[in-house]
This record gives sequence, C-alpha cells and structure tokens, in this order.
Amino acid sequence: MDETLYTPPKPNSLPAVIALIRSLWKGDGNLLELLPAEAYHFEIGHLGRSRRGTVLFNKPSAVKEIMRDPQGVFPKSDLMVGALDPLIGESMFVTDGPKWRRQRAMIDPAFSLMRLNVAYGAMCAATDDHVEMISRLADTQSPFSLDLAMSHLTADVICRTVFSTPLASDIAEEVFDDFTLFEKSVAQVDILGMILKPAWSETKQVPEVLEACQRIRHHIGGLIDTHLDSHDGEFNDIASAVIEAKDKDTGLPFTREELIDQLGVFFLAGHETTASALTWVFYILAERPEWMVRLREELDPVMVDGALSFDDTKKLPLTRAFFKEVLRLYPPITFVPRVALEKVEIEGKRLPRGALVMIAPWTLHRHSQYWENPHAFIPERFLPENEKSLTAGAYIPFGQGPHLCVGAGFAQVESLLIMSELITKFDFEMMPDQQVVPAARLTTRPAEQVMMRVRHRS
Repeated sequence: MDETLYTPPKPNSLPAVIALIRSLWKGDGNLLELLPAEAYHFEIGHLGRSRRGTVLFNKPSAVKEIMRDPQGVFPKSDLMVGALDPLIGESMFVTDGPKWRRQRAMIDPAFSLMRLNVAYGAMCAATDDHVEMISRLADTQSPFSLDLAMSHLTADVICRTVFSTPLASDIAEEVFDDFTLFEKSVAQVDILGMILKPAWSETKQVPEVLEACQRIRHHIGGLIDTHLDSHDGEFNDIASAVIEAKDKDTGLPFTREELIDQLGVFFLAGHETTASALTWVFYILAERPEWMVRLREELDPVMVDGALSFDDTKKLPLTRAFFKEVLRLYPPITFVPRVALEKVEIEGKRLPRGALVMIAPWTLHRHSQYWENPHAFIPERFLPENEKSLTAGAYIPFGQGPHLCVGAGFAQVESLLIMSELITKFDFEMMPDQQVVPAARLTTRPAEQVMMRVRHRS
C-alpha cells in the first residue's frame, strides 16, 4: 500500500486462533477483533470453529442472494433477535416473513411523509440549536465527548422529524448512557456463547441491560403518549401516521407496545447509526485538517448566509464522497447475521440447519479483491466520475434488497447538513493522549468516547 495514504484506526489482523484468544482474553465483546486476517481476502469462509458453524460471505453475488432470501430460509439470526428483544420487541428490524410484511405494509405509507424537503426544516432547527451549544464550548475551550454530542444532535433531529418535539438534553444523555451500556453488555456479544451454544439457544440478559432497555422504552413511550393523547389533526408527522396505520386484513392499528417497538427502531437506529458515522467524520477531520480545507473550498460558496439549502445538498460531490468513504471504513451496522432454517447451498457452499450466516459490511468494504488500498481513507473513489468503476454489491452501508434501510436518504441529507454547518464554523482538535480503537457490538463506535476541543473557525 502507498505509505503516504492515511489509514485511520483498525484492529490488528491476526490468525484465526490468535484472534479468538485475544477476544476471549480481553472479554470486551468487540467482534471486530474476532475477525481473522484472512476474512479480508476470502470470498466465503468459516470464522473459526463453533458448535453451530459460522460462515462469512464476502462474495457480492452470495450476499445479494442471502439478503433477498426469496425462499425465506435466511431469517435474522436468533442471536440478534434474542439480544434485541428487550429493547425493540417484535419490530420490523428483527421479524421476517408474513409478520415483517404486515409491519412493512403498515409503516411504508407513514414513511412517505418523510419527504426530505419537508423534514429538512426540522433538521435545520435541531442543527442550529446544537451549533449554538458547540459555539459556547468554543468560547470556553471546554473539552467534550464527541460521541455524546453527535448522539444528542441526531436524537434531537429524529425527535423533531418523527415526534414534532425537541429532545430534552437530560433525556438525550440518559438514552445515550443506557444505549452505551446496552451495547457493551448485551448477550449478543457473548463470544464464548457464540462458539459453544447450539442454534436457537435461550438468550439471557443481565439485569442491568434489562433495566436500561426499560428506561429507553419508557422515554419512547412518553413521546408516543403525546400523540395518543392529542386531538385529531394536532400532529402531522411520522409518529401520527404510524399511529393511524391499519392492518389491511384485520383493520386493527398497532397497539401501544407495538408502537414502541416500531417507532423505537427508527428512533434508536435512526439516531445511533448516524451518530456513529458522524463521530468518525469529525474524528478524521481532527486528524486530517487538510480535509477541512478541501471541504470548505466546496462548502463556502454554497453556504448562503451560513446556511445550506435543501437543493444545495445535491451539489456537494466531494463532501458526499467524504461521507461515503467514512461509511465504507466504518459502516454503522458492522455485521448482518442470518441463520439457516434448513440445509441449503449458496454459491457452492453447503450450510447445515442452524448455521450462523454472517454478512459483514466491515469486511466487504475492506476486501482486498474489491478495493484498492482497502484500509486507506480515499474519498475520491466515490466521486461521480470514479464510482462507476467500483465493484457492484461491495458497498452496502444501508443494506440491500427488500430490507434496504428506509431511512437511507434521510440519513445522508441529515449528515451532509450537519457536516456543512460544523465544518464551516469550527475547527476540531483531539484532546491529547487518546488511543482511538473501533469496536463493533451493535454499531461501529470507538471503544471509548472520543474527547475533543473545538475552536471558532480562524
């Protein structure tokens, strides 16, 4: 690899057995460190040895077939479903088959309300408020947690666009703390259990995780209650549309618990994944200030009166390419686990019933066959004139097939808005003596919070 290229933090790639020993010894549930060195090179291969068998698919055609799943033999993994059940119940994020199709049919019309030009005003209002907060941090030169700041901002954006209300800062911080606890302690990242337990074993959560989930669901339920207790026509947002949705066969709406499941997914996934990506965006910008200069050269001419219009979000090829490259190296959803319901063969690979079928955007996005200098940060590869040469199906930050993320367009516009506002107004500086290490549990986040200091743009 060209040694002049910038390579942001990644796990040290080790042989499979040594990688497993390292993960068990550290005991922090970071699944990235479980990946053996060869996982970045093979198309289809086993991830070590386990009782149920875990097979990683890096071949784009195989990934497409598994995620399309026309025969219904690759539902979401029982490990993932069991881990997420206390938090989001039987939401469309974890269901499959007829139940998933019913939920999707009821929810899709509500998300048609997410016309981005309509939601854009609420996005701008949330961003403006947080620019003021960051400006005060710049005035005092106070250190702050980048992770918490991005999580608070994106949660506020979701609250304003879905529930038509700002998110109180104390609730935002509690949700952040509880979700951090959930990610670090949830049973899905019990590596020893993944190796030794058979398929469809019971997933037990520790009391602290269950309590964190209850607190998060309580806050989401409170937001939903503001709509359930409202008068007809008082709200015209995504939450009100989901509340009004009816099952086409039974004519029944979602129950309150179902609403917490469904809207909880969008609240948590919609803010946590974007916050994860933006944390890496501003970490890299602090590390590579030359990119601040390049992005400002593109942003300054279109930021009329210091603001970015909705139409201008379509005129930022370099900023968009920068964001796409961050998503390539740090896909918010690191792993997409499925389970084989029956014996099946994919691309010549025979899988037993119960096999854990692993799709990893992390390895697919860094695969040596599909990317030149795969671990290096090269946003130019996503410029419009270069994207046509990329390997089809090797870039899936928002999934693909029928389960493609419904909020993909929303997240991209939101991220470009936040990037433009903060890049053109502030300089970011890492606090000293920090070792930033990526960790994958449910999302790809730094293992420890990244502490920053911010200054007004000079």
